[in-house]
Amino acid sequence: VQLVESGGGLVQPGGALTVSCAASGFNFLDYKMSWYRQAPGTAREWVASISRASVTREYADSVKGRFTISRDNAESTMSIEMNGLKPEDTAVYYCNARYWNDRGPNYWGQGTQVTVSL
Repeated sequence: VQLVESGGGLVQPGGALTVSCAASGFNFLDYKMSWYRQAPGTAREWVASISRASVTREYADSVKGRFTISRDNAESTMSIEMNGLKPEDTAVYYCNARYWNDRGPNYWGQGTQVTVSL
């Protein structure tokens, strides 16, 4: 099983960035997908989730209206488009796959760094 994030980097405040996650080794269609993030010295926090058929998308209040989560089941990938980035969005962003009934496997990627700074 692998979840590999990509697309992180340095961006100026107000800028945009898209971070992606490529999944392999499990049946992607059986999993709800989410993004989490962790800033230095803080606990990992949930950012957004998308249901298996992309019917339901949920966002943390801190990113609602600025971030958009999506998935491509044919390619087993997930992305989050981040607009209007703020310095407080600086964190390591992690991809998460949780079995649809919350009683199965739960997988994590290694994370990708997003830094919002001048």
